[in-house]
Amino acid sequence: MSRLHLHLLSDSTGETLEMIAKAALSQFDDKEVVRHFWPMVRSQAHLDRIMADIAANPGLVLYTMVSQDIRKALEDRCRALGLPFVPALDAVIDALESALGQEAKGRPGRQHTLDAAYFARVDAIHYTIAHDDGIMWEDWEEADIVLAGVSRTSKTPTSIYLANRGYKVANIPIVVESPPPSLLYGLRKPLVVGLTTAPERLIQVRRNRLLTLNQSPDTSYVDNDRVARELQFARRMFADNGWPVIDVTRRSIEETAAAVINLLKERQATEAEVEIEGDPED
Repeated sequence: MSRLHLHLLSDSTGETLEMIAKAALSQFDDKEVVRHFWPMVRSQAHLDRIMADIAANPGLVLYTMVSQDIRKALEDRCRALGLPFVPALDAVIDALESALGQEAKGRPGRQHTLDAAYFARVDAIHYTIAHDDGIMWEDWEEADIVLAGVSRTSKTPTSIYLANRGYKVANIPIVVESPPPSLLYGLRKPLVVGLTTAPERLIQVRRNRLLTLNQSPDTSYVDNDRVARELQFARRMFADNGWPVIDVTRRSIEETAAAVINLLKERQATEAEVEIEGDPED
């Protein structure tokens, strides 16, 4: 198994750089990567301290820097050590400059400016956390999305991921013995999406969950017949109400969230078309 020291340097929070590195690393198997994360690198003194660790653990250096002085110093030091270095966003920014016909505004942390979109995302996160697992169902109408599904179908992690994208999300567990509040069937604004999965996968996930909680895995919670009935009950509910359904069996959280976003955009586009068709002629 190959071993790599990966150094990530950013003059801001480093969130973008981490996502790029994670996405790229997912393309490789049998890897051992030691990540060294260095956010908020905005001074030569800070860079000097980091370079000592890089020299002690040589590897690949990825960075997002807009300060030309610090950027040049980093590149010069990497060259002196004989280490590869990659400016992670340069190719994208160059292409955008060419397409837009203007130069990028270099400023550390520009992508994290506290604008209206930032506060909307924070608001979405607060809403989503407060409306997890069927809590505070009385104001579900304020949500953008409501996720429904039996226990352990990735409702909560998908909700949090969507919230970080700026969507207000509520989620509700579908329990055979405890029907959801009737308000769920009359929602107008939110897109209600049903999440389902294969029985075998669900049993495995639930069994692992019980083991992590030091509980006995031999309960009705993982009984084959019970799990099959739960999933059948949920699917029937989704079908009866005409809700779109996403099978999460072979999907990551990111893939499930992307599918939900696509469904929401499709509905918004359809509603926009209907609105245009319904407008009276001038």
